[in-house]
Amino acid sequence: MNFFKFLFTKTFVKQLLFAIVGLVILVFLLMLWLKSTTNHGDTIEVPNLAKMQLDKVEEMLDDADLRYEVMDSANYNPDYPRYSVIEQVPKAGKFVKENRKIYLALNPSGYSKIAVPNVVGITKRQGEPTLLATGFKIGKVTSRKDISDNILELRYKGEKLKPGTKLEKTAVIDLIVGDKTGSYRPGNNDTEGNNDGE
Repeated sequence: MNFFKFLFTKTFVKQLLFAIVGLVILVFLLMLWLKSTTNHGDTIEVPNLAKMQLDKVEEMLDDADLRYEVMDSANYNPDYPRYSVIEQVPKAGKFVKENRKIYLALNPSGYSKIAVPNVVGITKRQGEPTLLATGFKIGKVTSRKDISDNILELRYKGEKLKPGTKLEKTAVIDLIVGDKTGSYRPGNNDTEGNNDGE
């Protein structure tokens, strides 16, 4: 009974009011601190960094209180300058918090190098699609006297090209193809023997 009487005493009510006021002040200060540390409501628009070199990117992001990190290499795009930004995450126009990291992919210095497939000895009709599917372009097609209409030789910038050699994707490869006007000579194991007198 004494406990219930104490709940209604001036001393208890006064202490309770002090506790409630103290709690309200504590919550208010905590909210102010959270707002200041998280910049609640303060956002920055991500700038468009496309085609910019890293020095310009750094300068622009510094001014906007943003950071950046370069991602793994991207595929070469001839529409963008070399070593310029080709992709960014988050994208331009998005709103982010201060000090947010922007992830960038840079345009390589050129196409990746790939091995030239072995199309020597097969017909032009079979060889051309194989080269094109690999990523190369077909340049000049020259005929040479031979019993077959097979691809006899590959050339790149005028030099004989061995299958398996690595060239940049989209490199232009010239073909030397048999014209089917040659004749078989006994003792030859391949059709290239008919090209000695070209």
